[in-house]
Amino acid sequence: MTFLIFAFILGFLIVVHEAGHFWMARRKGVRVEEFAFGFGPKLWGFKKGATEYRICAIPLGGYVKMAGDERGTCKGSADEYFSKPPGHRALIILMGPAVNFLLAYLCFVIVFWIGAVDLDATSRAVPACVGKIMPASAALEAGFAAEDIILSIDGHKIANWAEMQDTVMSSGGRVLDVVVTRAGQPVPLKVAPRMEKTRDLFGREHAVARIGIQPKAPDQASHLVVRRYGFLEGFVKGAGELRDVTVKTYAALWQIVSGQRSAKEGMTGLVGMFFIVKFAASIGFSFLLYIVGVISASLALFNILPVIPLDGGHLALLGLEKLRGRVLSPRTEDLVMKAGFALIIMLAVFVFYLDFERIGLIDRLRSLIK
Repeated sequence: MTFLIFAFILGFLIVVHEAGHFWMARRKGVRVEEFAFGFGPKLWGFKKGATEYRICAIPLGGYVKMAGDERGTCKGSADEYFSKPPGHRALIILMGPAVNFLLAYLCFVIVFWIGAVDLDATSRAVPACVGKIMPASAALEAGFAAEDIILSIDGHKIANWAEMQDTVMSSGGRVLDVVVTRAGQPVPLKVAPRMEKTRDLFGREHAVARIGIQPKAPDQASHLVVRRYGFLEGFVKGAGELRDVTVKTYAALWQIVSGQRSAKEGMTGLVGMFFIVKFAASIGFSFLLYIVGVISASLALFNILPVIPLDGGHLALLGLEKLRGRVLSPRTEDLVMKAGFALIIMLAVFVFYLDFERIGLIDRLRSLIK
């Protein structure tokens, strides 16, 4: 089911993106020959008017094939792409990312209308009250009891369950001085967390420090914080969320390029998105719709980077054409195209490698080779 949801979301976002190019091309009088979902051999299709609509074998993108969209094949007809002025061509290119951006905004607005799950507030709403002590755990040996309320760890006040978890997990297994309230009286305890294996969002195992207790409301359902906003306020909040996603995305890219942040922390591909969608679907429709908005905005922001064959690369070439007053020579343009394609392919391979490393596939392959 998660795979079907993910495939539907990915397909929908691709179709929306290509529909933007298609719509603007038609508006500017450019004949569209093909509207394709996917790449490679055609699996199914039909023709309506001058356009053939097709579904192809490799569902990792899509394209709109316009008449005369290659300089070598353009015959100068009025309905061909390269017969149009640079401004019209720029609008056709820009409309793909623009509709993804608009879709992201609408997703955020709807989320704020129907209720946005505030994960951070939900985490803070769960009190640091012990509901259950696991058998043969560090907490049991240390003398913890059900209904204990954790007041402090190593002298630092604990306000909620999330703070307690963060403090324990970052301890590295060293002995902690804990003060709990029991029957209204403070009780000092010493506990040595144990390093246990757990799986992250991507299914990879990590060793984390745990003491073996569960909160009084283990499913956190009674503490779920959902924030809803009015009609007009939803538009404002949606715009603010889209701005924040944009700023965070480009800030992360800059940190990766400048070496302030590792690519492993800041980049994810299809495999990573699958696990994120899986996690979002487990929480509910509202959060899943929010993730759709984030992915749609990310696609738009990535696509307008000035790299061929991305939309931003084509826009950059158009800007250069406008600035110079003439197009690049066919040889120069061909070299730029090939370099851009090579860069994107290398980036795609690198991102897939990062995703496979996150889920532990690379470690498994290394163990098989050894």
